[in-house]
Amino acid sequence: MKCLLVEDDQALARELGQILEDGDWIVEHAPNGQEADFLIRTEVYDAVILDVGLPDGEGTRWLTAWRDDDITLPVLILTARERWSDKAAGFTAGADDYVTKPFEPAEVLFRLRALVRRSHGHAHPVLKLGELSLDTHTQHVALSGRPVSLTAQETRLLSYLMHAAPRVVSRSELAEHVYDRDHEPDSNVIDVQISRLRRKLGAWRIATQRGQGYRLLDAPQDAP
Repeated sequence: MKCLLVEDDQALARELGQILEDGDWIVEHAPNGQEADFLIRTEVYDAVILDVGLPDGEGTRWLTAWRDDDITLPVLILTARERWSDKAAGFTAGADDYVTKPFEPAEVLFRLRALVRRSHGHAHPVLKLGELSLDTHTQHVALSGRPVSLTAQETRLLSYLMHAAPRVVSRSELAEHVYDRDHEPDSNVIDVQISRLRRKLGAWRIATQRGQGYRLLDAPQDAP
């Protein structure tokens, strides 16, 4: 999953960015609203963490503009303001959740994961598809109750497919959401990593829809 962190406090951005990266997120940073606005309109993200007090205007002002333009990705607001009126302004602008500074960085990670799950229609923190499960809090993968050892990149790839299931996911979508934009892979790299997942999870479990992409299956009889 890929997150845009909009925060002008460089020390906080580094700390929070590291927490998110340790939680298997790809993090891109914008220090102000203008840069965030450009990135949101030109790149693809699964969620945004937005500071309210930005040097070039209130975060809620930028958020209102995104919602007015039908940009619907989940937004978690960070702020040092504790008054209810300030929180109400954030939700009115279109925020999905709210964290008040100071906060435990891990709380942001948990809230962000929950926002993304719900945006894909999943309420439970453990995603399940047949005998396959992924704990979105720990990133632990299990098959028929037994743990499966995956690399960090394999886990990110599987996580996105599980969030999207049963929808078909194209190679370009995987490249945009699962890989850093400075190191986006060619289709062969994705094919190789899909092949590795098939060896570990069962070849039938990830179907190739010719000319479309990949789809996770919950039973072998569903395979084409």
